[in-house]
Amino acid sequence: MNVPATISDAGATTTTRFAVPGMRCAGCIAKIERELPKADGIAAARVNFSAKRVAIEHAPALGDEALSEQLLKLGFEAQPVEDNPLGGEASERKRLMRALGVAGFGMMNVMLLSVSIWSGAEGTTRELFHWLSALIALPVIAYSGRPFFASAWMALKYRRTNMDVPISIGVILATALSLYETITGGEHAYFESAVMLLFFLLAGRALDAEMRTRTRAGIGALLGRMGKSASVVGADGRTKRVPAAELKPGMLVVIAAGEALAADGEVIEGTSAIDNAMLTGESAPEPIGIGSAVHAGALNISAPIRMRLTRTADDTALAEIARLMDEAGQSRSHYVRIADRASRAYAPIVHTLAALAFVGWVIAGAGWHQSLVIAIAVLIITCPCAMGLAVPTAQVVASGALLKRGLLVKDGSALERLAEVDIALFDKTGTLTLGEPRPDIAALGPNQRSAALGLAQNSRHPLSRGLVDALRRADVEPATIEDVEERVGEGLKGCLRGQNVSLERAKGDIAGIATRLRIGEREWTIPFGDDLRSDCTETLQALRDMDIEASILSGDRAAAVEAVADDLGLPARAAVSPQDKLATLEGLRDAGRKPLMVGDGLNDGPALAAAHASIAPGSASDVSQQAADAVFVGEKLMPVALAVQVARRTMAVVRQNFAFAIGYNVLAVPLALFGYVTPLIAAIAMSVSSLVVVANSLRLGRSAK
Repeated sequence: MNVPATISDAGATTTTRFAVPGMRCAGCIAKIERELPKADGIAAARVNFSAKRVAIEHAPALGDEALSEQLLKLGFEAQPVEDNPLGGEASERKRLMRALGVAGFGMMNVMLLSVSIWSGAEGTTRELFHWLSALIALPVIAYSGRPFFASAWMALKYRRTNMDVPISIGVILATALSLYETITGGEHAYFESAVMLLFFLLAGRALDAEMRTRTRAGIGALLGRMGKSASVVGADGRTKRVPAAELKPGMLVVIAAGEALAADGEVIEGTSAIDNAMLTGESAPEPIGIGSAVHAGALNISAPIRMRLTRTADDTALAEIARLMDEAGQSRSHYVRIADRASRAYAPIVHTLAALAFVGWVIAGAGWHQSLVIAIAVLIITCPCAMGLAVPTAQVVASGALLKRGLLVKDGSALERLAEVDIALFDKTGTLTLGEPRPDIAALGPNQRSAALGLAQNSRHPLSRGLVDALRRADVEPATIEDVEERVGEGLKGCLRGQNVSLERAKGDIAGIATRLRIGEREWTIPFGDDLRSDCTETLQALRDMDIEASILSGDRAAAVEAVADDLGLPARAAVSPQDKLATLEGLRDAGRKPLMVGDGLNDGPALAAAHASIAPGSASDVSQQAADAVFVGEKLMPVALAVQVARRTMAVVRQNFAFAIGYNVLAVPLALFGYVTPLIAAIAMSVSSLVVVANSLRLGRSAK
């Protein structure tokens, strides 16, 4: 006797993730999240639509097979995936792109033949063009329609519907009537309508798949920052190179200078400096010594250290950030969901009207053939192309206009969210500032500058490199320094014409970073600053003009953040962890706000993915650029405000397109029902309605000028 698995208490659950490629719309999400927890042993189900995955919280007694069966009962084929879903799948995107390419080829050729027919081809010539259209269209429809046909069949097989069911019915009926007309020598065939419908629908799905692929690529790039292996010290004192996946907490490892850490740990021997910008956003290297906690992905800059591992593989801080990005990266396209819901709502109604038209005209004595032609005209004239184009065409045109102004919008639906933002949160380093420590050498005379360059050119330290660049731009010739020595945590020392000279780190500048130059008994302070972007004030004012308040949310030190906040007159929070940034954004969203996150550091990845909308500068880490909805290039910040302005104009055009598409159907359907529209006129009207939507969207090309 099989006893259903039950959940005895809140703690007796585990989580398993499944890939569910058959999810197509908001209805699928609601069905899974609502119905799955009704099964015995399942506590909750959460859909990550952007990754086409479902996380199921269930009793441990339920295995993968039982959970897959529950999903199958809902009409969804599923495969379990590893607990840490950080890999990417490109197979669906490739299938859609191939189908789109075939549909595009077929559409262009069939439309070319149709133009000849519409232009007055008669008799044998018309029949030849119909057969040529059939020869092209039938294999194209069979191949390019597979994503819709397979999904519709799966839905009907398990006695449910989805948006692919009416799409498949419309395509099949239009194709069947066209083939009948061709065989019987009829005047009209409608292959171009079926192929065109498939092309536009596939274009939308291909864009969606591309967006999800980029999201997965960003997570992969994040994990790519981790070291691939580490030198583990054995009991005999010898070291052995061990892959990152085989590292265990408690192991003793040696980290060489220039090596990326493969796991989290604690320094037990040596001193060095690490580039930890990926986690903190701080551009200056961070000194470390015995007892310091270090994290996977950080780069050891100065000297070898030994560390005891504390967290490895999927438990590292970097992997946690990747998980946060994966969980936060949901598809949140509002207007696309409206279009989907509208299509699902009116398609069954239209099919019902087509059936009623057929029956009504048969009863009225029109004959089955004429009645069927009228019914098909109803189906064709209400093709949802105009509705389907209302959003993507406007998004594509607006994205192209923004690209000319230096802002790349990676996901068209981001424009919807950008238009809604009412608060903007800015990271500091590399976002409001240029992210490049620049020395102020004004206080140095010619001799001091020459000595400083002679020392600094011997170091790879970021502050030394910045000092070298500044001095060389000032045409300084380096002094000859003898016996140069670099000591970790202390700086550079040497001898200049019998005098001791040194460059040492000091404090006291506005950003908390300075270098002290000593020559003999005298010393000079060289402050380093991180310049604000030149148009910060204008950009913030443009946001205020749009009723968008701004503030700073940074992982940098309090002193550095407060200095920038004072200059710009912004409220600020400093030393904020990636988890705290994510919590802040979630709190704003729970309060009904629509936050825009602008950041560049790897530590900003989860926040960029979780924000209502997000933008990263072109100098940002690869991971941040992948997580963000848009990326701007150059040293200007104004593209952030411009993005919001253009997004709001875009949504106005989208609403106009929706109004036209709805109005078109309200007018066209009655005309088709009463027999005033032939299938040919219906096909032309359907195409014209799409062209009107495209033409209206093209006006956005001037919106970013």
